[in-house]
Amino acid sequence: MECEFPTVNSNKDEIKAIFEETKTIAIVGLSPDSEKASNKVAAYLQSKGFKIIPIYPKEDEILGEKVYRSLAEIPFDIDIVDIFRKPDAIAKVVDEAVALKNEKNIKTVWFQLGLSNNEAAKKALDNGLKVVQNKCTKIEHKAIY
Repeated sequence: MECEFPTVNSNKDEIKAIFEETKTIAIVGLSPDSEKASNKVAAYLQSKGFKIIPIYPKEDEILGEKVYRSLAEIPFDIDIVDIFRKPDAIAKVVDEAVALKNEKNIKTVWFQLGLSNNEAAKKALDNGLKVVQNKCTKIEHKAIY
């Protein structure tokens, strides 16, 4: 998949509202490597009081939190599904978030900086989820607060 310009996205006011209603953030692709962007972003969000939920294929714990292999394994509500995966994985993650939307009370899917998939974003919107594409949760949070 080649990069595409996000045609579906939230504006600054919507992003602020998303943060205000958020307590838990499932981070899909959260690396245990403290030098990786996903780990740095998760550590920042954690330091600001958000409950982070690592989704990663290996490890038992990252940043002191239990690691899950998928969104479906998480036994509690998720406010944001924050995606740190390659572009070709976005659609699959969005499909899972849409399928679990009501069960897990998922409100937002967030495609990290450099990631966009307008087809997946439209599917998320059409299914009642808020969408943020090609933006970093850490950068956006710092800009607002």
